[in-house]
Amino acid sequence: MPARFKAYGWNVIGPVDGHDVKAVERAIADARNSSEKPTLVVAKTHIGKGSPNRANTAKAHGEPLGTDEIALTRTALGWEHTPFDLPQGVYDEWDAKAKGDAAEADWDQRFAAYRAEFPEQAAEFERRMKGALPKNFAQVAVDAAIAAHSKAETVASRKASQIALEAFTAALPEMLGGSADLTGSNLTNTKSTPPLRFDQAGNVAMVDGKIGRHINYGVREFGMAAIMNGVALHGGYIPYGGTFLTFSDYSRNAIRMAALMKRRVIHVFTHDSIGLGEDGPTHQSIEHAASLRLIPGLDVWRPGDTAETAVAWAVALQNANRPTALLLSRQNLPYAPKAGLDEISRGAYVLAEPSEVGLGKRAQAVIIATGSEVQLALKAQELLAQQGVAVRVVSMPSTTTFDRQDAGYKASVLPAGVPRIAVEAGVTDFWWKYGCAAVVGIDSFGESAPANVLFKHFGFTPENVADTVRAVLQRTR
Repeated sequence: MPARFKAYGWNVIGPVDGHDVKAVERAIADARNSSEKPTLVVAKTHIGKGSPNRANTAKAHGEPLGTDEIALTRTALGWEHTPFDLPQGVYDEWDAKAKGDAAEADWDQRFAAYRAEFPEQAAEFERRMKGALPKNFAQVAVDAAIAAHSKAETVASRKASQIALEAFTAALPEMLGGSADLTGSNLTNTKSTPPLRFDQAGNVAMVDGKIGRHINYGVREFGMAAIMNGVALHGGYIPYGGTFLTFSDYSRNAIRMAALMKRRVIHVFTHDSIGLGEDGPTHQSIEHAASLRLIPGLDVWRPGDTAETAVAWAVALQNANRPTALLLSRQNLPYAPKAGLDEISRGAYVLAEPSEVGLGKRAQAVIIATGSEVQLALKAQELLAQQGVAVRVVSMPSTTTFDRQDAGYKASVLPAGVPRIAVEAGVTDFWWKYGCAAVVGIDSFGESAPANVLFKHFGFTPENVADTVRAVLQRTR
């Protein structure tokens, strides 16, 4: 290990006795004073040190010492104090209250002077450190959604994400983006987020007069996710980073930790299904959306067009105490006409009623769809209308958000007694929780072929969705 880090060009110190506090202290001082390189301190230790019968064994880690061994260990270490009795000298050495109070008082005094001279900058600093959004954020979010609704563009949702990011990164200077070596595919960069650069002295360098706000993480998805957690814990920034959805597996531990810690970290996962095409089954996400939805406290969005993507971003930024995963398509998605935008933020909404395709009667079935499959649901609705079958289409870009809604709203979107059919290019198991009578999904790995060929091969066609609805209605008569 020391040789490997020396080969990397690191400064390597040691080995030192890891149980000797002064030796470790000297090594850290040497690292700070003797080298500008990163430093590895090699500290040799003994697991279970002091335990006569457990030291240097796995049992010292995996099992309690037990009453007898604890007594022997106390004797070996010369520790004469009773359990949970903290000697005053140790307490005084470790108690940081006095030092902390002095440091805080010093900071308060200096910041008061700064506030007196630069009141606007001081207020902005406090806002960012508190994690509060600016007062105009609500209007910025509304404007972004309205712009997407008005333009009604046919673009991939990864591009829709970048369009939304242009507005949000311009309005929120605390947004710190990045990508795990896939910026050109994830589209996480904007005009307001030049790459983060450093000069030879290690200081942040200006890029075209701006401080960089986009990190090139390299091919290290877990590292990126973990660093974003650290940035969120530090405060003052809202981190977001991108990779392919199938690589969320590498990030999962850090994503789970962000949810556990209730940190606002935003993951941009593009190439969200078999729709990415020729990269093949290794890169085609099948179980990933369902898997991410199982993480407690993680919001998962799979938007179907530009407006849903803009709203998803707005909700993610407003989620001060939870992380968010945005699952975005590689292929272009047509805009789905909608009466309004208000209910998108509730995770699911009625996108199209039977009356909108020439049928005025009550819906005989409900098709629930997410992301790229929303268009399949709308086309299937049209096919069924031609046969006199009345179907409601529900777009559910965020199951996790919808699940938090009140019972009344849920019932208004998914009425009781009406058969439900879910459509999503992913595993089917997840959808049975909504009482679906059938699910059009994929429970195998994909294949390598153009996206349109794959969707047809795996049954993601308007005709198959319509046939599935008819089969359900025949069973329920």
